[in-house]
Amino acid sequence: MDASLPDADAAGLVNLLGNVRETLGRLTFPLESPGAADARRETLAAAAQLDDYILPRIESLDAPLLAVVGGSTGAGKSTLVNALVGHPVTRSGAIRPTTRQPILLHHPAEGHWFADDRVLPTLSRQRAVVVGADAQAVPASQIALADEAGSAAQLLLQPDATIPQGLALLDAPDIDSIADENRRLASQLLAAADLWLFVTTANRYADAVPWHLLREAAQRDILLAVVLDRVPHGVEEEIRADLHALLAAEQLGHAPIFVIPEERLDGLGMLPAESVDPLRRWLGAISADAEGRRDIARRTLEGALRALGRRVEKVADAADDQAETAGRLEEAARLSYAAALEAVLESTKDGALLRGEVLARWQDFVGTGEFMRGLESRVGRIRDRIGGYLTGKPPRAVTVETAIESGLQTVIVEEAAKAADQTERQWRAEPAGRALLAPGEPVMSSGFTDTVAREIRAWQKDLLDLVRSEGADKRFAARMLSFGVNGVAVALMIVVFASTAGLTGGEVLIAGGSAVVGQKLLEAIFGEDAVRRLTRTARRQLQQRCETLMDAERERFTDRLRVLTDEPSSEHLRALAVSLTERRSVAEDLRKNDQAPEDGT
Repeated sequence: MDASLPDADAAGLVNLLGNVRETLGRLTFPLESPGAADARRETLAAAAQLDDYILPRIESLDAPLLAVVGGSTGAGKSTLVNALVGHPVTRSGAIRPTTRQPILLHHPAEGHWFADDRVLPTLSRQRAVVVGADAQAVPASQIALADEAGSAAQLLLQPDATIPQGLALLDAPDIDSIADENRRLASQLLAAADLWLFVTTANRYADAVPWHLLREAAQRDILLAVVLDRVPHGVEEEIRADLHALLAAEQLGHAPIFVIPEERLDGLGMLPAESVDPLRRWLGAISADAEGRRDIARRTLEGALRALGRRVEKVADAADDQAETAGRLEEAARLSYAAALEAVLESTKDGALLRGEVLARWQDFVGTGEFMRGLESRVGRIRDRIGGYLTGKPPRAVTVETAIESGLQTVIVEEAAKAADQTERQWRAEPAGRALLAPGEPVMSSGFTDTVAREIRAWQKDLLDLVRSEGADKRFAARMLSFGVNGVAVALMIVVFASTAGLTGGEVLIAGGSAVVGQKLLEAIFGEDAVRRLTRTARRQLQQRCETLMDAERERFTDRLRVLTDEPSSEHLRALAVSLTERRSVAEDLRKNDQAPEDGT
């Protein structure tokens, strides 16, 4: 994918974000490397941030600000929301987690902003059931309270005339809920907020869990207000000062703190109205200032884009880790099968294949005893004697071919099995490799032994073709006919394996002498230069076939790494991250777009 990105104007920003969203949607992190699970969560969080907040806010700067009320279990979020509205709209109680379904309160005139999937598109909508005709002042007895029905995957929309226009309140699940689904939903809702009302208590404001989210709020530059609930009388200022110091240490010292003293609730579980008046006035002032709301939306949007850029950078690091893991596994397989190939080729050079059955058949074929006694004779005598054996007993050439095939097949299969075993052990030592291997998987591919045999026979046919091609010249044809094409080809096979480095004692004498016989035979027919050329060609063709066999077996492992083929590259991800974090002010972009004439002139 091309890493070039659109210009940083309003239209370009939408295109850029579309590119980011499409790229995130393609990421799966298929290898189970140590950081893969975190990378998947980070990717999902980045995609959700785009879907739930960034893209909807860019399209609708004038939409009401979404103020999410979040905090720890038992902090009093639902009680606070009820107090701000002036009557019960969400359930509070001793059973935890209390808020199982998020409820979004909005002014009746602004329901269209939330009725579709413009924001939080992954949550289905459920409208509050209202018995009376007047939807602007609904008694608690006429409302289906959140948590009585529905699920966390649903967003309960509830109009209420006490909510000022330009602002909506969303009561979120507990950020430290014992239910995983609630914790994930709480994080998702907070990421979709323009404004966060963080509710805590005098006893729990220093808890670790909420501060993780508060740090994220600082990075996003989201408008934050802290509600310090259930503060005993007489220690309000002391606790406020301590909380302010903690906020300042996290670059959140600008956040206003609203203290709600410890109060007895009435029969409906409501706080006294005056206890939340300062917060209600603050929210009212925000809702009344249209341009101020737009500035809040722009500032939060800019912070969200910077945070998105950092997230995409982390995702790029994880993509690098996937590529490095794949490279490590691929290299392990490559080295194992390269060693196997080297061992096979070495066995064709060190004389090892002239042992046992091959040596016995070759001796039988050429009558080694007689030839050993006549090795010092001139080449013509050797040729005549060989000719007698080759023309008189052609079936013996086939037995040599068969013995060579069997010996070479054994070596190739054994080395491939060693390579497979070594590769499997190295892969299973890593979580990613272990996850790619099925339990009890065969060491080699089905039918590999038969495939090896076919390749060896094909190589032996290659040698026959070489001999026929070389002997096509009339000068060589008569000589070769006296020996037989098969016999000459067998002699060439023996010469290919002629080195005696791997043999000892009598084997050296016998195998070496036998190889010399083959060498002299070929030289008598074709000449020394031609024999050297034929031998090089035969060895090269054998090496190519062995490489093909080992490559096919190695690919049984490495083909599993092709799951990364469709994954976006880390380079492309970093290009997106840079474009997100180093762009000019979103506010400037969007102001220019706002001020542009409708006809585009």
